[in-house]
Amino acid sequence: MHVTVNKTVRRVTFYIFYCGTVIISRPWTGQSRPGTARPQTGTSIRQEASFVIAILESRGVAHEVGMAALDKETGRVILVQLADCSTYVKTLHQMHIHPPSLILVPDTFMSAADVSLASTGKNSSTTSHLVQYIAEEFPDIAVEPVARKYWNDGGGLDFINQLCIEDDEKAATLVAASDKYYVLSAACALFKHAESRFNTRYAPCSLRIRYVPVEGTMMIDPETARSLELVHNRTSKKSSRSLFGILNHTYTAMASRLLRVNILAPITVQSAIDARLDAIEELVQYEDKFSDTRDALKSLNKMDFDKLISSLAASEARPSNSPKFASLRVSQMLNLRSFVRNLPLLQKALSGTRSQLLSIIHDMVSDERLSVIDKLIRDNLNDEASPVKGGLTAVNARVYAIKANRNHLLDVARETYKENVGDIYQLNTSLSEEYGLPLTLVYQESGFVFALKKDELEGELPQEFINVSERKGRKLFSIMRLKQMNARMQAALNETLNLSDKIIQELVTEVLGDAGALYKASEAIALVDLLWSFAHASIVRNYGKHCYWPRAIKAGRHPILETTHSAGTLVPNDVYCCDSSSFQIVQGPNMSGKSTYLRQTGLLTIMAMCGCFVPAEYASFRLHDALLTRLSNDDDMEKSLSTFANEMTSSAMILGIATPRTLVLIDELGRGTSPNEGIGVSHAIAEELIKMKCFVFFATHFAELATTLSRQPTVVNLHLSVQKARQSTANFGMIFQYKIVDGLPEDMDHYGLELARLADLPSNVTTEGKRVAEALVDLEARRKAESQSSKVAVRRRALLKLRTQLTQVLDHSALPDGELVAYLARMQRDAVKVLHETL
Repeated sequence: MHVTVNKTVRRVTFYIFYCGTVIISRPWTGQSRPGTARPQTGTSIRQEASFVIAILESRGVAHEVGMAALDKETGRVILVQLADCSTYVKTLHQMHIHPPSLILVPDTFMSAADVSLASTGKNSSTTSHLVQYIAEEFPDIAVEPVARKYWNDGGGLDFINQLCIEDDEKAATLVAASDKYYVLSAACALFKHAESRFNTRYAPCSLRIRYVPVEGTMMIDPETARSLELVHNRTSKKSSRSLFGILNHTYTAMASRLLRVNILAPITVQSAIDARLDAIEELVQYEDKFSDTRDALKSLNKMDFDKLISSLAASEARPSNSPKFASLRVSQMLNLRSFVRNLPLLQKALSGTRSQLLSIIHDMVSDERLSVIDKLIRDNLNDEASPVKGGLTAVNARVYAIKANRNHLLDVARETYKENVGDIYQLNTSLSEEYGLPLTLVYQESGFVFALKKDELEGELPQEFINVSERKGRKLFSIMRLKQMNARMQAALNETLNLSDKIIQELVTEVLGDAGALYKASEAIALVDLLWSFAHASIVRNYGKHCYWPRAIKAGRHPILETTHSAGTLVPNDVYCCDSSSFQIVQGPNMSGKSTYLRQTGLLTIMAMCGCFVPAEYASFRLHDALLTRLSNDDDMEKSLSTFANEMTSSAMILGIATPRTLVLIDELGRGTSPNEGIGVSHAIAEELIKMKCFVFFATHFAELATTLSRQPTVVNLHLSVQKARQSTANFGMIFQYKIVDGLPEDMDHYGLELARLADLPSNVTTEGKRVAEALVDLEARRKAESQSSKVAVRRRALLKLRTQLTQVLDHSALPDGELVAYLARMQRDAVKVLHETL
């Protein structure tokens, strides 16, 4: 039956299934184009390239970009239009989500030199900054110019209307894209290029085309994805120690791809996230439901329905008189039968579910059109036929795939083929008896040959045997009579496959009439596989469910590090961040855990916005439109960029696109230049981020920033606690507790001087250094205590905190009356105390 949902549920479901769609394509290749030495916005997160992307931007000051991406492996067609900044970080982010194998741009975007040298991979100046940025971000991917006449919005809308499958979402796709000039023009160029360059045409209503609104996902720039190890481990790409690696317990290839997309672009629609959390909670709480779903997914293990449906649809355009394609189509239908027959297991596993999302998935895999497809396949294919790879068994599976009496000519051709094969085996028996040799038959692509082990042959082969060769300790040979029989058998085989293919083609046409049901079933399997994977990780690693507003995490754990530490050795940490404490300065000595704390915050946010449980006793999160970071202090010798130049490039990108809903993580900014300049630029960037009101975790060694930013009421000082452990009169030890604590680090004011003792510096040197440092600190403390502006800053911070707490109590408090009164009284006493001290 068709799934019918209201507009709200359909909108929520779209985000839940974000990028889980599929379509048709064929491999496209191109030559590489190297980049220039311009600073990159981020390092690529490499994934096997599979998309052909056509991209177009507006002229002038605005940076409106339209992108149409066609997946050559699974057939997804993704349409995106967005407003970007001057560094095109949002466009590059979308291209990393859909990794390109070929990039198409208008020929007017490239200089004459570029157009002539595009195929050679040589670099030269371009007329478009977008093309230059793309070439630098994807140096190994061909950027190919397409004639400007092909970039036509009317033609693009016609293509979408003609090729998009007839389903419930076609109308929504047409409405969403109808007024998007740049994305429609890109779609037109994409399909026109396929027709003119590769002679590829698609059947009407055969492609799964979707318009993806970027406002429904969180943007993560490529450098952040690399630094946080979202998809790959920084040390080894083969390692599973990445967020993708620890969450990927999926059985199907579609779910694995969906997980990658969700990690790189988490959803920001709270209702969609809540729907996922409810589904995961049901799988976690009910063991039978969890086990039944796992068993159903196991029956679909290693299947890729996206590619299967794509190849089925694309096979319609292939020559009908080609034995190779005829054989391929039979194999595809046998695989499709296996797919459809395994769906009832999943239907049964999801029956009676309580969560709305699992119910929607159950309805999608229970679509009556799937039963119609199953009946069509049962009526035409033998039950015993099954897909087999290679050899005579695979050939026979395709020969006898169609049921008898479907076509009398096919029955005659199959009987002829059977007799020819029987004659060949009879010839093998007679020759074995005639020459006294234990001959066997080996089937190859061109037909049968005789085989004989070397140790079974005494002397030379009879002269009748020809075309002698050796392979794997056997002699392979033939005779003229066998060649003639092979020719007759091959003719019968080709006739059989061609006649079978006519029936298969008719069957494919009927099946593709309900292609929408197949696409929906593939999406549903991918999503339930993803949810089960999240549930499995939550059970194994004791993750907990979370809620939203404000950001508060109790005993949060780093999800990647906890897989490498034994139980109980990883120190959990708390996080609290609201409007009155949106800028948090994190201090502490080297190796105390500042970078880990920042990365943990980012990773837990991504997990939460993917709809997964998180490693924490309690957690609530805000929804962020972007996660931007500056976590690496590496230089780039290949681009002649120093550490400081890289820092400033990333900082400019953050300041250019950050909004009040953005989460920013900055680690050790300004360390690549002199201390005075580093403090100055760090302070300036921090003040700008505070003005933007975005949420910032700012780890630094510059203790001066706590003073220069103290007038800002939203600034909070934190530090990672460290204890001194005096080992002897001459030496000094430090115990890292890896625990986040409020306030400035007090016990380790001069930890650098104390550590200097371990280098055996003369005692008079360290004593004098400590005396001067303490004197400067005392002087600064007296000035600060006497400063009226400092008192005003403290008062403002207290009033802002009071306002935020009262708002939260009004909107979210569930305390009993007595506890609520006591809580309000404590807030009143704290506020009055601060006001009394500062007025």
